[in-house]
Amino acid sequence: MTARTLPRPPRTPAPRTRPRLTLTGSLFVGYVLLLAAALVAVGSLWVVQLDRHTDRQYEERVLSVARTVAVMPEVVAGVQGPEPTAALDPMADRIASATGVEYLVIAAPDGTRYTHPDKDLIGEIVSTPPGPAAEGEEWTGVETGTQGRTVRAKVPVFARGGSVNGGDARGEVVAYVSLGILTSDAATEARAAVPAVLGTVAVVLGLGIGGAWALSRQVRTKTHGLEPADITALLESREALLHAVREGVLAVDTEGRLLLVNPPARAMLGLPEDAEGRTLDELGVSERIRDIVSGDDPGRDLLLLSGDRVLVANRRTVRIRGEDTGAVVTFRDRTELDRLTGELDGARTVTRGLRAQTHEFANRMHTLAGLLDLGAHEEARSYLADLSAAHTRTTAGIAEHVTDAAVAALTIAKSAQAAEIGVDLRISPMTDVPALDRGLRTDALLVLGNLVDNALDAVAGAGRGWVELMVRLHRAGEDGPPRDLLEIRVTDSGHGVADGTAEEIFRLGFTTKASRDGGGRGLGLALVKQVCEGRGGSVDMEAPDREEGAVFTAYLPATGTVEENR
Repeated sequence: MTARTLPRPPRTPAPRTRPRLTLTGSLFVGYVLLLAAALVAVGSLWVVQLDRHTDRQYEERVLSVARTVAVMPEVVAGVQGPEPTAALDPMADRIASATGVEYLVIAAPDGTRYTHPDKDLIGEIVSTPPGPAAEGEEWTGVETGTQGRTVRAKVPVFARGGSVNGGDARGEVVAYVSLGILTSDAATEARAAVPAVLGTVAVVLGLGIGGAWALSRQVRTKTHGLEPADITALLESREALLHAVREGVLAVDTEGRLLLVNPPARAMLGLPEDAEGRTLDELGVSERIRDIVSGDDPGRDLLLLSGDRVLVANRRTVRIRGEDTGAVVTFRDRTELDRLTGELDGARTVTRGLRAQTHEFANRMHTLAGLLDLGAHEEARSYLADLSAAHTRTTAGIAEHVTDAAVAALTIAKSAQAAEIGVDLRISPMTDVPALDRGLRTDALLVLGNLVDNALDAVAGAGRGWVELMVRLHRAGEDGPPRDLLEIRVTDSGHGVADGTAEEIFRLGFTTKASRDGGGRGLGLALVKQVCEGRGGSVDMEAPDREEGAVFTAYLPATGTVEENR
């Protein structure tokens, strides 16, 4: 059988999607439409205002001519003569022709025409009533008469020397002058100005289109060609990323102004909620933070202390199109890591002490075995008695003054470590340490271990030296501190601290000695200061003799009352 190939179904063409306007295209179209709408509105208002202005001009024009005709002596004399039409009609035609008005009618107060462009209508009643003109008042407006719709004025003609009506010194009204111009003439004059208006609107629209194009290109440059959807996605991604990471992120511009601070950085550095937009000087941060953020302290994985935190900072310069636009600084909190490292160092110290004791114990066992092999039983018995007494003195002296098992173990380990390097570690008779709570014990071990290590480093290599340790708990009471206070004092016989460095030894990164193990230096005393101040205590150094020795004293307040357990 041969395999049959089934015909493939015809492909359905993908639906065509309408091309969407880009951000700059949308802005350009929007700018042009808004400008066009504004110009149409302005142009319309301009034409309407021009039309009204033309009407006012024509009203003032006909009123001015009518007033002039009404006070002409020939007109006043003519309306009072025996033949008003014969005297006034030729003169009205000449005036109408000279002034360019559509008609000039002089009529009696009752509306009987003395003059008219259509001679057949002379002597008849006017098509529109005299109105206020028959009562001695001027009037202007638009009316429809025999000549069409006109802008007209009606002005009364007063008799000279006639009777005074209503106390009017000008005399009685003997006639009135009606003068008009076709509204079509006024509209024609207004329309003549429309091309100029349209030309102005077109020029402004063209300039506006050019400006809209330039502005849209400027926006495109500022947004690096990103569309609104891209900008929204970037913003949402940035917010999600900054709030998801545990590291602190801080961004500054070239002026040192904060552009961005995520919540972990705000918590690590103790910055307020409104930190963005302000400079580090305005926020009052430490000089160490300012040096790292500004780049004055270059390098990688820089350590700094912020409150009770140990932070690791890294700075990277931001360059856009070859220009420095600022920097981004990241912060990692290694406080807990350093605390664990301190505890681990304590465990290592105990281990080293136990190793030293094991080594010493093995040597003593070998010595004892040799004495027994030689048959020197009395010497062997005496040697064992001396060893037992020495061990008892050491352990009993520590156990007598230190009840807390962890502190006692660390003290024994430090004693073995000191003996290994040829330093005499003494326990002060004033030492008195009951069982401590967990938090105070952890901090006490870190402080004690760092201070003793610092003293051993200062004494080691300078011949036979000594270190004295005093740890004492001061009970709260009327004559004591407001709460239980643990004092740790370490005195050494080293070379002391120089005058120029006495105030800087607790600064992070400061050291006066090279590292023997390749590790970092300058962190131990800074951690001691951090732990003490974090509990509300303090640590300081005093040198009784600037040439020799130093005394470090640390105070650790207890969070509660330490229970007596002796």
